[in-house]
Amino acid sequence: MGRFAPSPSGPLHLGSLVAAVGSYLLARVVGGRWHLRIDDLDPPRVVAGASDLQLRTLEAYGLFWDGVVVYQSQRGAAYEAALERLAATGHTFPCACSRAEVAAAGGRYPGTCRAGLVAGRPARSVRLRVPATPVAFMDRWWGEQRQDLTEQGGDFVVRRADGVVAYPLAVVVDDAALGVTEVVRGADLLEATGPQVVLYRCLSLPLPTYVHLPVVTTAAGAKLSKGSGAAPLPLTSPGREQTLYAALAHLGLADPALRGAPVAEQLAAARARVDPARFPLGARPLPIPARAATVEGSRPAGREPL
Repeated sequence: MGRFAPSPSGPLHLGSLVAAVGSYLLARVVGGRWHLRIDDLDPPRVVAGASDLQLRTLEAYGLFWDGVVVYQSQRGAAYEAALERLAATGHTFPCACSRAEVAAAGGRYPGTCRAGLVAGRPARSVRLRVPATPVAFMDRWWGEQRQDLTEQGGDFVVRRADGVVAYPLAVVVDDAALGVTEVVRGADLLEATGPQVVLYRCLSLPLPTYVHLPVVTTAAGAKLSKGSGAAPLPLTSPGREQTLYAALAHLGLADPALRGAPVAEQLAAARARVDPARFPLGARPLPIPARAATVEGSRPAGREPL
């Protein structure tokens, strides 16, 4: 069972489509369900009308989801229950430190409040105690990964100072509730996986498998995003069909004979080409983003980071 979980901060673009198509095909080829979640947990990043446009865009590209659309903004009770469980099992602690203080310490949390709040300082956030040993997990595209969370930032926030539940906890709680068994997303999120693996274990939840797809980059080598000038996905022909072909080509699943063909035909042909037991799917080797390259771990030959 898979899912696609965009943030409603603007229209979907080619990079979004690659992640959506990859997760959709890997779910469907094994007869699995494919769910849609809108990650609207952070109010300042939510753009009015963006989620509705994203839903219409997925439908225009033939990516139809199962069940109802889940909105993180409506999942507060589930997050609170998870926070209570983490606190009861001693995995979290209140923290009085500000972002500026952590930045002054070199960006890695120095453990100031691990043994208790400093006298006279109220709690601002809640942090999770990270393990002293590296976190290991398998990514089906990049191979075995080992992340030392103490070096990557130390004890991380699960509830922010503004009261909002942090992304790592929300996504773990939501994926577990949906029954997601395979998380397919862009390689720019590879570094975010270690904290999520720790949370799965702390909450005694079944760990999904991971597939981090090569990201789409600009001509300058930067990740394609709204910030780098990514164009919204076209919703009408012929741009729609050409863009889907480009997304499938990025994954090595495009059929040259179907360039410009209706989206349903292109998706059906791509589905027939997917072998869920074989990675990469046929794509040419592409580097993962520079930020994700800080993750320790082996990678299959020909797929080295920048």
